Amino acid sequence: MMHAPLRPKDLVLALVVILVWGVNFAVIKVGVVGVPPLLLAALRFMLAAFPALLFFKAPKVPLRLYLLYGMTISVGQFSLLFTAIHVGMPTGLASLVLQSQAFFTTLLAAFWLKERWQTNQMAGLVLAAVGLVLIGSAHGLSMPLAGFLLTVAAAVMWSCGNIVTRAVGRYGPMNQLAFVVWASLVPPIPLLLLSAWVEGPAAMAAALQHFSWQTFAAVAYLAWAATLFGYGVWTGLLARYPANRVAPFTLLVPLVGLTTGWLAFGEALQPVHYAGGALLMAGLLLNLFGGRLFVRLKWQP
Repeated sequence: MMHAPLRPKDLVLALVVILVWGVNFAVIKVGVVGVPPLLLAALRFMLAAFPALLFFKAPKVPLRLYLLYGMTISVGQFSLLFTAIHVGMPTGLASLVLQSQAFFTTLLAAFWLKERWQTNQMAGLVLAAVGLVLIGSAHGLSMPLAGFLLTVAAAVMWSCGNIVTRAVGRYGPMNQLAFVVWASLVPPIPLLLLSAWVEGPAAMAAALQHFSWQTFAAVAYLAWAATLFGYGVWTGLLARYPANRVAPFTLLVPLVGLTTGWLAFGEALQPVHYAGGALLMAGLLLNLFGGRLFVRLKWQP
């Protein structure tokens, strides 16, 4: 299996996960209409943890890694992303800009883990940086600057969580979904405290008092579809196939996100957004697949 192409069933599963994750951004926008963003993030992880933790045994990982994972990839990433969409960041652009996490991960891995940069990674990083600058320069064109900066910060927090995930992997094979479920116990309290501080108890109480079925559907989608189903299937695929055969599917997430944002909310992009997005995705492709090309051209050190 490690050297075979994806079976038709697994290919369909991979595409379903990408669809779920791409639509996820539009669901966030629906959710923040009825619930403040920090409270929405707290509810997401409460529903992801309960009752799922009753069916999974906690992996034997140090408590500090559960805390670090929960505070970076969960509290940090999603509090910033939800707030970005709340203040007006278009969902399609959010799905695109968030992919910059791959490059921030490369930077952090070089700094913290002393990983050596390869030529294709440096070239991809330059392309991605130019793409982000172009997108950021277009604030005011259907995109607030605050929303863009918050989304970039969310990508940074995701990359920090990726470094923590590397550390978790040192403790041997484990059920990654079980780790995600038990790590979901960490975010609710910090997020509820942040919500009380930033959004206020009155806003929290009003949101819960007027909690609608539409809001519940959004929270359930974020917790069960995007988190449990998505990570569960993705973990299984990574266990059966090489990462370099599975990971590139995430390049389709912005395509789904941009399409969903356009269909659901009429989000229109400007030419500068397309140009910046093209450079960002080109940099990501170069980062993933450029190594072999550079070796053939004898540019790889």
